[in-house]
Formats: sequence, structure tokens, C-alpha cells
Amino acid sequence: MSETIGVGDALPDIAMITPEGGTVKPSDFAGRKLVLFFYPKDDTPGCTTENKDFSALADQFAAAGTALLGVSKDPPKKHLKFAEKHGLTAPLASDAEEGGLSDALGVWTEKQNYGRTYMGMVRTTYLIGPDGRIARVWNKVKVKGHADEVLAAAQAL
Repeated sequence: MSETIGVGDALPDIAMITPEGGTVKPSDFAGRKLVLFFYPKDDTPGCTTENKDFSALADQFAAAGTALLGVSKDPPKKHLKFAEKHGLTAPLASDAEEGGLSDALGVWTEKQNYGRTYMGMVRTTYLIGPDGRIARVWNKVKVKGHADEVLAAAQAL
């Protein structure tokens, strides 16, 4: 379970669905750095801001040899509309399957809001080294300034 997966560990190689209906998995990025950012839901204020921030810095991440991948449980078609609506350039993936990557990492978990308990995505970002190992984890991310902080870490790796 998630408690055992952290900095220094290999990222589980679990496939996710791209907005176009293909698949993408962490091993597809072998040999280069990867920023994997998990967010709760397309088209909500915080998630839209986070995706726009990463997209705005996409060229700088590329210059640092770092790929980007935004992940939520939203279906591929919703990702497509979300990306088109906001002009997002950071690629997205759908991790809707039970036992998917977000489950393996423990970022799909029980949450509480106004006394209601439900399953949801905890906004979490992973910086993966070229060796496929987790170099850094940001838990319960606050969106403001986050993409810049992750870019600085990717440039330093």
C-alpha cells in the first residue's frame, strides 16, 4: 500500500488512459524526469489553475528534460474537453480503474467535507528521476506557486 511507496522507491508501472483513448504508463518516460501531478477533478477552480500553471511552464520543464503528466479519475473525454477549453499543453491521463496508480500510491483515499465521507483524490505531485524512482513528493498541495516550486526541483535534479 501507499505507506511503503515513497522517495527512493520505483514508481509502480500501471497504465492509464490518455484523452485520445491510448495508454500511458510511467515506464514510457524511462530515461527522463517526470512530474506526475494528481488532482481531484477537471474544471474545478483549483484544478484548472494547477493545470494552467503547469501548462504555462511546459517549455521550461521540457528544457529541464522533464515530462509532465496530470492525472485524475475523470474520463478521457472529459479530459479532452477540459484541455481544449483551457488551452492546456500539459498532457493528461485518466486513472479511473480500480487498483490504478492513484490507488497504488494512496492518493485516492477517503476524504471528509462538511461531515460527509467520500472517496477522492488528494492533490499530490511526484517528481520521478530518469531511473524511474521517486525523487520528491508534495502531499496535500496548495496550488499557488506549486508549479514553480516543482520546476525548480526538476531543474535541480
